[in-house]
Amino acid sequence: MISARSRSVSRREFLAYGTALPFLFQQLAEAQRKRVKIRDVQVNLLQGPGRNYTLIKVTADDGLFGIGEGYGTPGVGVKEQVLSLKPWLVGKDPLEIDALYTFMGEGMPNLSGTRTDGSAHNLIRAVSGIEMALWDLAGKILDVPTSTLLGGRFRDRVRVYDHATPKDMLDKASVKDWAAKVKAHPSGFTCHKFGFPNTNPAVDFGRDRSNRMLSTRELINTRQGFENCREAIGWDRDLMVHCHWEYDVRTSIQIAQAVESVKPVWLEDPLTVDYSDSWKRLTASSNVPICMGENLARREGFKDFIINQGCDILHPDLRNSGGFLETKRIADLAHIYGMPMANHNTGSQVYTYAAAQWAASIRDYMALETITGEGGWMDEVLVLDGPYIKDGFIQVSSKPGLGITLNPDTVRAHLAPGDVWFG
Repeated sequence: MISARSRSVSRREFLAYGTALPFLFQQLAEAQRKRVKIRDVQVNLLQGPGRNYTLIKVTADDGLFGIGEGYGTPGVGVKEQVLSLKPWLVGKDPLEIDALYTFMGEGMPNLSGTRTDGSAHNLIRAVSGIEMALWDLAGKILDVPTSTLLGGRFRDRVRVYDHATPKDMLDKASVKDWAAKVKAHPSGFTCHKFGFPNTNPAVDFGRDRSNRMLSTRELINTRQGFENCREAIGWDRDLMVHCHWEYDVRTSIQIAQAVESVKPVWLEDPLTVDYSDSWKRLTASSNVPICMGENLARREGFKDFIINQGCDILHPDLRNSGGFLETKRIADLAHIYGMPMANHNTGSQVYTYAAAQWAASIRDYMALETITGEGGWMDEVLVLDGPYIKDGFIQVSSKPGLGITLNPDTVRAHLAPGDVWFG
């Protein structure tokens, strides 16, 4: 290393200090000597329990490839959208991720050099999945984890939360049974998100989409149900309250007041998706942090929520928001306003591991949702060195790219009808 007291060095001497340069710059220099181009883009659909999962493979002309995941159910047409972008992507440099994302997202130049009519604006789910696959490929080309390329890690493991739900929140025996089961779960989840009970018609409040209000009795039941859960689970675990964009602002404030005593991590998506000043009013009125963002796309979709303090926690789905780099820019903007990040995730093991790489690179990060970690074939889509989820955390891989290897036997066995394994 060159000390602070060293004399100035000649060009020859400076070049001799190449080993002291940041590792990434060395890898970029090496990549410049071995340029590759995109050769192919392929898609496989996995048929899971009640959902499809869209796996995307981007292959370079030297045989290296990256795997990503686009949105699945509901994801009508995502596969076709990805394949529609393939002709434009083939022959491009896979390391120019920002430029590729920008043109895919804003309207691709046609052969004459002019822009298309902007129809690619509607392909954000396809673009996001391709972008993630490009980051996996870039990490393999440069022989570093994707989190390194995104700027480095703030953590080596990422907390995940599940959806373990009591059968009847108003029945203390049922809630006690739920608490015992989640405490014994092999994945060790310590954070649980669920909404209002819907198994008992007498307390099926909040599910009538034609009515965006709750009665006094429903609000009392809401409070009692969550207090039962807190009493049974104790204070060493966290609870999150899940809504589905169902309520008006007055009712959302009342719900926040009803669950305040159990100290939820957040109240999620109580209002309609897009920004209005009602979000700002709710956030200012609630003692429970307000979380939203899974259906928003690009910086433009999040901008008003951040600038106007229309929520407390941002919860993007990388498959919707624009992939890694675009969502990191959203996180950087949110950081200025003191707003942390979390991630929505209804994806497979592939997207879960991908999101963990992204989460590792975010300073103010809370937790990653998952519907996996429950055993069975859904936890065997990847070839792993150890436990998938341990003590409620995913260990961030240090392997190149996203650090994932598909299990061909599992993927082949669960392909959607008509799909052929792209491996």
